[in-house]
Amino acid sequence: MFRTSDIILIGVMVAAAAMTYTIKRDAGEQLAMVRKLQVQIRLEEDTIDLLKADWSLLTQPARLQKLVERYQEQLGLEPVDPHQFARIDSLPERPLTIEAITAADAAGQLIDQMWTGAVE
Repeated sequence: MFRTSDIILIGVMVAAAAMTYTIKRDAGEQLAMVRKLQVQIRLEEDTIDLLKADWSLLTQPARLQKLVERYQEQLGLEPVDPHQFARIDSLPERPLTIEAITAADAAGQLIDQMWTGAVE
């Protein structure tokens, strides 16, 4: 009849078939999850595009000008006077601390770039 090795080999084949089926089922579930996520991503991208379009419509200068004219009394808006802007010499100086100097020097930045806000 069957020898012990035959029974062991049949057991190994059944275990291998069960493991193959399990792996295939898990891969199918993962593929379905990936497809579901791709659909969600597409939906979110479409929503972002729609919101960007809405934002561009809402921020059109002509539309904003009409709203300003309509609600000028409630908002209390006035045109900007060029003399309202501060001059450079009227701004207070930023305090210079030794920690900021040593940190800038350790980072390899020039001190005048750090304090004037120059862009590298």
